[in-house]
Amino acid sequence: MRGLIPSLLAVLALGSTAFAADKPAAPGTSVEMPYLIAPLTVDDKLVAYAYVSSKIIATSPSGAIEIRLKTPFLQDAFVRDVNAAPIGRASDPSKVDEAALVARLLRDTKRVMGAGVVADFRLIQIQIAAVRPNAPS
Repeated sequence: MRGLIPSLLAVLALGSTAFAADKPAAPGTSVEMPYLIAPLTVDDKLVAYAYVSSKIIATSPSGAIEIRLKTPFLQDAFVRDVNAAPIGRASDPSKVDEAALVARLLRDTKRVMGAGVVADFRLIQIQIAAVRPNAPS
């Protein structure tokens, strides 16, 4: 019985750190962004579009209001970013490198919003739509 309690506590401690990254945002601080459409290219040829659904987590409810007011500027920064450099994985350019995309879009968000407003950037969903190779013009 004595060995069971420390083991149970260790499992609970590990479980709480595993979910720390998915911790829900404080009420009123989450701002869902409009879909971002990003090109996926392989050897400089367009092969698909990634439809990216995301949200920005503000440090406070007033920060969320500021983010909502600057949504057009954020979207502009995101579109410029995903069109300036590929978002595909190095090992498979037809798949989105999610970690790198989050880092890039978080950096854009902090640049537009300034210091102390943004706590986190999260991807909600990514849908990939292949480009038809022989589509009529």
